[in-house]
Amino acid sequence: MKRAWFYVSLTSLLELFWIFGFNVADAWWHWAIIIPIIVVDFIILSKACELLPTGTVYAVFAAAGAVGTSLMDVFIFGESFSVEKGLFISILVIGVIALNLADQKPEPKLELEKGDA
Repeated sequence: MKRAWFYVSLTSLLELFWIFGFNVADAWWHWAIIIPIIVVDFIILSKACELLPTGTVYAVFAAAGAVGTSLMDVFIFGESFSVEKGLFISILVIGVIALNLADQKPEPKLELEKGDA
C-alpha cells in the first residue's frame, strides 16, 4: 500500500513539473524535456491505478495539479491570492481526503482455527 501512495505522490509531483514547463517553454528543447516527463508521469499514474481505486488516484492527481498550479501561479508567476482562492483550494483538499477515507476498506479479519492457536 505504501508503494501505491508513493506512485500517487510521484505522479502528482511530476504533473507539477510538466505544468511548470508549459508556462516557461519557449524553445524546442524545452519540449524535448517536457514530453518525456509527461510520458513517465502517465506510466507512473497507471501503476498507481493498478494498486488503488482509479477514482481515488485520479482525484488526488487532479487535485494536486489544481492546488499545485494555483500555488505555483501565486508564488512563482506573481498571480494574486484571494480568500476565495484559498477557500476553494481548502475545499479541494478536504474533498480528496474525504474520498480517500471513503475508499478505505477494513482489513478482513483472519479467524484462527482451534488447532492454530
